[in-house]
Amino acid sequence: MKRIEELLTQHTVEAVAHLFSQTIEPSGVALQKTSKDFEGELTIVVFPWVRFAGKSPQDTGAMIGDYLVEHCNLVTGYNVVKGFLNLNIAPAYWLQYFNYILGNNNYGFQNRGSRGRVMVEYSSPNTNKPLHLGHLRNNFLGYSVARILEAAGHQVEKVQIINDRGIHICKSMLAWQRYGNGETPESSGLKGDHLVGKYYVEFDKHYKSEIAVLATTKIQQLKEMSGISNAVTAHKELVKKGKETELSDKEKAQIQALNKAIEEAGKEAPILLEAQEMLRKWEQKDPEVYKLWETMNGWVYSGFEATYKTMGVSFDKLYYESNTYIKGKEEVERGLENGVFFRKDDGSIWCDLTQDGMDEKLLLRSDGTAVYMTQDIGTAILRFQDFPDLSYQIYTVGNEQEYHFAVLFLILEKLGFKQARNNYHLSYGMVELPSGKMKSREGTVVDADDLMQQMAETAQKITTELGKLEGMNPNEKQELFHKIGLGALKYFLLRVDPKRNMMFDPEESVDFNGNTGPYIQYNYVRTRALINKYDQSVPGEVSTNLELSDTERALLMKLHDFPVIIEEAAKSYDPSVVASYCYDLVREYASFYQSNPILKEPDEHRRAFRVALSARMGDILQSGMGLLGIEMPDRM
Repeated sequence: MKRIEELLTQHTVEAVAHLFSQTIEPSGVALQKTSKDFEGELTIVVFPWVRFAGKSPQDTGAMIGDYLVEHCNLVTGYNVVKGFLNLNIAPAYWLQYFNYILGNNNYGFQNRGSRGRVMVEYSSPNTNKPLHLGHLRNNFLGYSVARILEAAGHQVEKVQIINDRGIHICKSMLAWQRYGNGETPESSGLKGDHLVGKYYVEFDKHYKSEIAVLATTKIQQLKEMSGISNAVTAHKELVKKGKETELSDKEKAQIQALNKAIEEAGKEAPILLEAQEMLRKWEQKDPEVYKLWETMNGWVYSGFEATYKTMGVSFDKLYYESNTYIKGKEEVERGLENGVFFRKDDGSIWCDLTQDGMDEKLLLRSDGTAVYMTQDIGTAILRFQDFPDLSYQIYTVGNEQEYHFAVLFLILEKLGFKQARNNYHLSYGMVELPSGKMKSREGTVVDADDLMQQMAETAQKITTELGKLEGMNPNEKQELFHKIGLGALKYFLLRVDPKRNMMFDPEESVDFNGNTGPYIQYNYVRTRALINKYDQSVPGEVSTNLELSDTERALLMKLHDFPVIIEEAAKSYDPSVVASYCYDLVREYASFYQSNPILKEPDEHRRAFRVALSARMGDILQSGMGLLGIEMPDRM
């Protein structure tokens, strides 16, 4: 069924042609929702046609309004405010459209595959630590965008690149070798990713200890330089006063020597040198090192799998950096042969992007080892080869990597992958806590597993206090607590524009009032309870001869918006558009619910309509929240 905007646009084009003998394109008709300060549902901006009419905006609007009332049965009345033509839409249209909604089980959703194939990458963890709060925002965002794109008709491939190689992995491996005493997930009772993360923190602790010893020795040697102690004292005092530049040249040189000594201590720490040697052995496929790498990564993968299951996210295909970096090296060598890249005197390979407003980018070091860009080139090309009809790739990665992806997309295009120009970096802000930023090396992150468990426990506490769990067995209760707690967490993280940094507040997210997941879930449950009390089947069609109350009309208009919301969210890769819609939909329903008797309505046609409206509102709300990856409980 055609939407009201399309129908009104068509009639407005006809009105301008009839009244002013002017041909305008449908795109020239500006339609918007009427401000709540004025009567009407939709507003046409008439300023562009004032010159055709040769009259004031007020009179021009009145002429078009009169024409629409006379020739278009969709419009029952109008008012004009300074060139804005506010239209009253016939109740019959909203009821006819509602019947269309009732008969369409996939309302708002396009046929899957009706648009091009796209790939959405998210999660992409390192195998040296468990997932944390930042990963939750990443996973929920990427998974939701994938679902929204599917709803908009795209064939979507959900993938992740697992960062399973590099010095960070070797740090956990070395610490486990030194201090683990053969500990395993089975012997410790820890999830595999938690166990490996424990030794990443352990490495950092010993690394800092060794730096401190080396730095102390170097500083003691430097103190023998004349006046260095005085320079340090003077430097500290001037920094406090914001006058650091007042140091003498000699004092500045001494401070630089001191900082250099501390930096050298960091590079010379024996435990770091040993980890670097382990990385070299791994790249040479040393049997002992490689076996340990496979074992510890296996522990991590089992842990990740359990966490993803709790999160409610999934992937269609996994890529591993330990494989894709090899592909990247091959593609860099090919690009060198084709003149896309160049080699410097030290043997390193670079891409010159200065003509594109960027810098020169290192792709292979002088010793032939790969950098992050190498791996990303290999991963992207491998994906284009795995899915030849892939239109573009979407990368869900924090905003600190914006320049990296701009460079990556440009290099891919230079290598001949034209679809890369459509690639998109789904950049998002960081999640912070009241205590500040999280640091994995120091073990100060908010663990994803712990947080999800905490959310379920908070939901249990609040739900139990409300006292509405009668007749539920223990398993049903736990499932309910999980849906409420995880729904609260997902909604809180997704209701914010992805580009914004955000502060996470667990208590606020589980509030059963306001703009929260539980509040929306509660209103969904209200619709299910109402249907269960209705002594007949929910109507599949309603009378179109009913008069509508203001709250009924407002709710119908909000349901009418759902397909447009999906399109908007898909184009902007922004789940917060859907989250805001779900909250607004619930608020409209709450107003409707409080203002109109439903089961006690004496008129059977109006009662049937209100039951059907409640039922379909719940269905669409469930669909909308489903696009956010949030499950709806049947009772609360």
